[in-house]
Parts: sequence; structure tokens; C-alpha cells
Amino acid sequence: MEWNDEGIVLSARRHGESAAIVTLLTPAHGRHAGLVRGGAGRRQRGVLQPGNRVAARWRARLSEHLGTLTCELTEALVAPLLGDPLRLAGLSAACALADWALPEREPHAVIHDGLVHLIKALSGDDWPPLYVTWEMDLLRELGFGLDLESCAATGRTDTLAFVSPRTGRAVSLSAGEPYRDRLLVLPPFLTGAAVAATPRDIVDGLTLSAHFLERHVLAAAGRRLPAARLRLADRVAANVDD
Repeated sequence: MEWNDEGIVLSARRHGESAAIVTLLTPAHGRHAGLVRGGAGRRQRGVLQPGNRVAARWRARLSEHLGTLTCELTEALVAPLLGDPLRLAGLSAACALADWALPEREPHAVIHDGLVHLIKALSGDDWPPLYVTWEMDLLRELGFGLDLESCAATGRTDTLAFVSPRTGRAVSLSAGEPYRDRLLVLPPFLTGAAVAATPRDIVDGLTLSAHFLERHVLAAAGRRLPAARLRLADRVAANVDD
């Protein structure tokens, strides 16, 4: 069994003295792991940083085997972010979440392409809303997209301000105000409003996506949000003025 594909490194963990088990997100073969011989060595460690793009070849005797991977660096997307803890937190969170949430060996080209776009955008200033949007796309791709088109109570398409934590449907400001403490906040940038996202909006967006990722995606595997995703939320919240 053998395939060639491009991929984004999601994780690399040491295996034995010098090898590493590496998980990639590929467009044609989904989230796919393999053993990289020498992957824990100095030369390969720089290549196998989460977020880097590689040209990969996977081989195994049978399709259900772990198999071996060879990876050649094609784009060092991590290097420009090394001096910025918040951007690195965004990169780590996205890679860890994709590694935990996506089913193994099931293609999700939309999520792969979105992750490439997000990682490239991390070197700019407008990446936080893109990050939240990518998580919302992840929910949608896995079959748990939210209904943010109209109010669940009134059918109105304007003044959408909340989301029901149970149904994932939007609620307008007037309909949701009496139940504010039981609803999730819907930041304006997720409704298509042409407004700049504030740090508070990003916090609200991360809270919204986290609720449904844990409820619908991670809970089935007995998992919570990965530590890297929790650190990102903490770093973003630290930038919000009370």
C-alpha cells in the first residue's frame, strides 16, 4: 500500500530512540498518521513542526497498518510566527483541534484548505476572526453546523445576538433578552455584518464554537478541548478590557 500527497503537520511525538509518530492533515487522505524514521533527530525536528507543509509518502504492507511516512518540507509556515506567542497559540490550537476532532483517514479537503489559509493569515493582523470562522467550518464539515440565518423564535434575520446552546439556532436580541444568561452570545462578524471584530467578539466566538465542539464532536470520544485550544482562549481573553 502506498500513496503520495501534500500535508500539514498536526503533531509529532517521539517513538523509541530516534523515530516519531507523525500525524498529517492531507487533502486526499484526511488525518493520517505514520512512523517517520529519524523523526526525533535534529534534522527532521525542524521539518515536523506542527503547521509546516510537507510532501509526504506513506507506505505499509496492509492498509490498516500504521505504516511509514517520509516527509519533505515544502513550506515552513511556522518560522514567521516564532516571535509572537499569541499567533503561535493560534497555530497550536488549530493543529491540536484538527488532530483531535477529525476522524482518521477520512478526507476533508475543505478543512485542509481552510487550515492552510488560516496558517498563512496568522502572519497578518486579521487572523482571529478567521480562526473562529475555521472552527465554525469544522463543525459544519462534521455535520454539526449552526443555524445562524434567522431567529428561532421570530424568524427575523436582523438583530441576531444570541445562540441557543441546545439547538444551535440563532436568537434575536429582543427574543433572547429575557433569557440572556442562558444563551450564548453571537458575535456580529459571524452573522455577515460588515463590522470589525473586537477582542470581546473573538472571546464570544471562541466560547460559542467551543461549546458545540465539546458537545457534538469531542464528547463522543470522551475528550475535552485540547490544552492548546484552552491556552488560546486564555491569551485572547487577557487582551479584553473589562
